[in-house]
Amino acid sequence: MTIKLLTIGKTDDAALQNLIDTYVNRLGHYNKFELEVIPDLKKTKNLSLDQQKTAEGKLIVEKLSPSDFVVLLDENGKQFSSEGFSEYIQKRLNSGMKQLIFIIGGPYGFSEEVYSRANGKLSLSKMTFSHQMVRLFFVEQLYRAFTILRNEPYHHK
Repeated sequence: MTIKLLTIGKTDDAALQNLIDTYVNRLGHYNKFELEVIPDLKKTKNLSLDQQKTAEGKLIVEKLSPSDFVVLLDENGKQFSSEGFSEYIQKRLNSGMKQLIFIIGGPYGFSEEVYSRANGKLSLSKMTFSHQMVRLFFVEQLYRAFTILRNEPYHHK
């Protein structure tokens, strides 16, 4: 199975991008992992927030296959402990699906089209983080999940 993180817009901060790259590289030792960035929309000045979300939503949905299992990183999603998230990942790995896609939306969230396509929602915290910081937190937690599944010493109880 391939696990993919799909995001809107590149990470502007080089130090943050270096940290993200560190965990993306580590993940490659456990499972096929891809980080795909959909470029930011151009000329959004004259678009309402709903129009921007709709335009981003179309770009997201175009990247999905009907067989993909899609999980949105959303503030209203289910929250897990690190151990619970590792169990969630293990269940998905055991399911035989081809591709598990986690999606981080743009700064204004997801369109209704994306919400209706999703198979689930996951929240990393009750706090709000920038969509760029969420990338780092997610790849670190995914890496942590794999180390938990392998009983490696990265995670301490």
